[in-house]
Amino acid sequence: SMVGDVHRTLLYGGVFAYPADQKNKNGKLRLLYEGAPMSFLVEQAGGKSITGHSRVMDIPPVEVHQRVPVILGSADDVDECFGYFDRCKDPVLRERCENRLKGVKQ
Repeated sequence: SMVGDVHRTLLYGGVFAYPADQKNKNGKLRLLYEGAPMSFLVEQAGGKSITGHSRVMDIPPVEVHQRVPVILGSADDVDECFGYFDRCKDPVLRERCENRLKGVKQ
């Protein structure tokens, strides 16, 4: 399903988003199998891929089945989503995102 959705996003533009939620605080997609490979393809095609506050490709893997939130698609649309996350002042969300970048196991 993700491959088809990302293919459509590459062809027609827009955003594919699988953000974190209350039940899946670290997102649902696995970094090594889903998040990073699709992020690489989208970025090579001129798009962007973020977790909310950072690039997916900047996250160091700390475990095989590590999960991350993913928002990827056309650069302008992802930048707009990033603007919403950037204005969020929730300290818990910011700490979780910063820990992901530092490679802290969550």
